Amino acid sequence: MAATYIPDGIASPIDSAKSVLSPLSLGVPAPRSNALQNRVTSVLSASYADLEIRDALSGLDERDLRNTATTRRHIRLDVQGELIQCNGEIVQDFGKVAQQLKRIGAAIENLNASCAEMRKHIGAAHQETGPMLDEAKSILSDRQQVEKKQLMLNAFTSHFVVSDADLSLLTSTAEPVDDGFFRVMTRVKKIHNDSQVLLGSENQRLGLEILEQSSRQLNAAFQKLYRWVQPERPTLFQNCLDFFAEARENIMSNNFYAALTGAPVDQDHPVLGKAIELSAHDPLRYISDMLAWAHSATVSEREALEVLFISEGDEIAKSIQAGIESEPWSREDDETTTAVFDGKEALSQLVDRDLTGVFRQLKQRTEQVVQSHEVAALAYKISNLLSFYSSIFANLLGRDSALLETLRSSSETALRSFRSIMRDNVINLHTGLAISPTDLAPPEFLTEALETLSVLMKSYGTSIVTADRNQRIEGFQPVLQEALDPFLAGCENITKRLQNPNNHIFALNCLLKTRESLRQYAFADKSEDLQPRLDDHERELTETVHTRFLHESGLATLVDNITSAQDLAASYKDPKQLSSVAQQLDAFLPAATEDARAFLGQLEDKVLVRRIIEHAAEGFCEDFEEIEDLIMQADETREAQVNGEMTDDMWLRDVFPRTGNEIRVLLS
Repeated sequence: MAATYIPDGIASPIDSAKSVLSPLSLGVPAPRSNALQNRVTSVLSASYADLEIRDALSGLDERDLRNTATTRRHIRLDVQGELIQCNGEIVQDFGKVAQQLKRIGAAIENLNASCAEMRKHIGAAHQETGPMLDEAKSILSDRQQVEKKQLMLNAFTSHFVVSDADLSLLTSTAEPVDDGFFRVMTRVKKIHNDSQVLLGSENQRLGLEILEQSSRQLNAAFQKLYRWVQPERPTLFQNCLDFFAEARENIMSNNFYAALTGAPVDQDHPVLGKAIELSAHDPLRYISDMLAWAHSATVSEREALEVLFISEGDEIAKSIQAGIESEPWSREDDETTTAVFDGKEALSQLVDRDLTGVFRQLKQRTEQVVQSHEVAALAYKISNLLSFYSSIFANLLGRDSALLETLRSSSETALRSFRSIMRDNVINLHTGLAISPTDLAPPEFLTEALETLSVLMKSYGTSIVTADRNQRIEGFQPVLQEALDPFLAGCENITKRLQNPNNHIFALNCLLKTRESLRQYAFADKSEDLQPRLDDHERELTETVHTRFLHESGLATLVDNITSAQDLAASYKDPKQLSSVAQQLDAFLPAATEDARAFLGQLEDKVLVRRIIEHAAEGFCEDFEEIEDLIMQADETREAQVNGEMTDDMWLRDVFPRTGNEIRVLLS
């Protein structure tokens, strides 16, 4: 507050009252209930922070009053007077408001009466105009439907209906064949294609009628075009073929690329099936899929063009012949007769040109696969696959087709890669040739070569189409020269370093394994070539076992030194000298066959082991029988020399009692 109502230095009435009314100041006990004390207590308990008190004090402060006795006496009266004056002014203002409200009420009553009258008139008008409005709404709805149908009819007519002028331009022979003709023809072809959509609607009759009508119009257009082309020069026909071939080549190339990548050429021709490049991880399947697509496309293209060149070939030939005869200046000077149109040849040439782009891409991708995979078997399989499809395309397009040259070139590239890889493998054989196998089994490089050769033989057997046995054999000989002969030569080099009999055992193991692998396919069977070498090694090994029998049995001394009974009698005058040989023979015979099997234990063909032992035993028995005959002849000679007076210790037969039959039984 700006001023105070209690001067400084003067105690406030409340404080004065406290001091006056305090029981301590009076010196007497205060009563329990006193009105003045309650009032004072009420005043003391009031909060001077109350908003009403603060507003009252603020009002007093604004009056700028002083706390005097006169002011305190008149302030209540002044305030009440002001309050009465304000209330009077408010009453006067509210009186004016009441008068205005009365005038507004009267105006509202007038307005309500006017509105009621207007509602009556509007209701009557609505009743009179209701049927007219309903009819107007129905008419507007019908108009909207008619407008929609009109728009649909206009759109349908502009798209599916050909005007009389365009129809005359398309079919009338009086009109020239120019850009306008082909424009209308293109539109009719579009109408023919779009009419097929109408066949899927509820009203199929409309689609059928438009389809039939557009077909008639197209036939008439083609007839007009055909008649227009006939009198033209043959060069025009060739130009048409060139333009057609160029267009078809672009289309086929784009379709092939779409089949490879799975990206459609346009929205109207989605790609069916998976993209061929998804199988690029399998090179053989990848190339096979591309060739299969090319074959399918070639068959479809040929069938589509056969109608033109085969069914209508005679008419085309006649027209071209007439054109050539009408243009004698177009013939060469040395031509005495005019060429005859060959529909089949023209068809094959056109198909060749249509698929040139496809086979160009095929060749690039095939050679890329061959170069990126340095695997001999894969390169040979690819070569055989290309050769197989070459024979198929030769039957389809003829052996003079330019597409066959592309396939043959790719096949030769794959075959050259195969030969290069095989030669690199042969060069790497030097490390394997320096090691002689301890078990005399076929070396690892020969085993791997035969495994590779088995794959090559299987591929060749499934890809060749000729039934001539000689041709099949001759066709596989270059493969044997590259994939087998160098490895057999390496085995021969190892054989030369081995000692007898290991060299023969090793050679037989290698040759037998080779013969067994080649016998799987008749065109690769080299049994006739390998058999002489097998016989030579078998004969040498049989001779080795035979010699071993002679040395281990002790007969080698007799066989090598005794050629007649006289030599035997002279060398063994004392029969006891043969006893050591007889004893060694007796010790040899029981285990002779088993020892021979152990001696040939590293020879893998057990049938051959048995045959070698049997032949060696037969030779041994023959040698023994010769010695036996010589012993008997020597005994007879001695008996003659002593005039029959032979003692028991003089008979060689008694010291050497074994017979040939016994030997055969023991060695069987």
